[in-house]
Amino acid sequence: MEGKSAAPPMAAPDQRARCGWVNSDPRYVAYHDEEWGVPVRDDARLFEFLILETAQAGLSWYTILQKREHYRSAFAGFDAAQMANYSATDVSRLMEDRGIVRNRRKILAAVGNARAFLRVRDEFGSFAAYMWGFVDGRPIVNHWQTLADVPPMTTLSIELSRDMKKRGFTFVGPTVCYAHMQATGMVMDHLTSCFRHAELERQDG
Repeated sequence: MEGKSAAPPMAAPDQRARCGWVNSDPRYVAYHDEEWGVPVRDDARLFEFLILETAQAGLSWYTILQKREHYRSAFAGFDAAQMANYSATDVSRLMEDRGIVRNRRKILAAVGNARAFLRVRDEFGSFAAYMWGFVDGRPIVNHWQTLADVPPMTTLSIELSRDMKKRGFTFVGPTVCYAHMQATGMVMDHLTSCFRHAELERQDG
């Protein structure tokens, strides 16, 4: 789940019920209300989420969200073709960039994952076709009542993780894969008490 690590407590932005992991930072509220759990079938957006989710590993999503715009600038707008051609000089440049997570393994993973992304896209026609094939093209809609009910991984995210690793992706463990599935709407994990649950469930129907 995106908010496993607590974000700074803030006053509620309005009276609508939301998932318990979101605070009232406008960026976090907008992410929860407008992006999280919404089906993404655009390759560029799926790739962006993949890079950000792998950067998050071991950190909170709130930390990554605060760096999101800088990531977009540092990584060529998340252009996979450009990132796939990054050299050692580019890696050194990124290691000096205070606006991102300066972890060499994660930076190298982003470059390697760009290359794996392009291979998958060529094989399946689109990265979306590959990813959504794991859920037969439709979101899995869950009905969790509390944050404690939401699993950190599932049998399906374990399967996705194994397959992605076989295809050359790194930093894609089952927990990262499940977070990616949640973020891109392959799995809809808004709590039943959250106003977005009913909205997204209607859209799926």
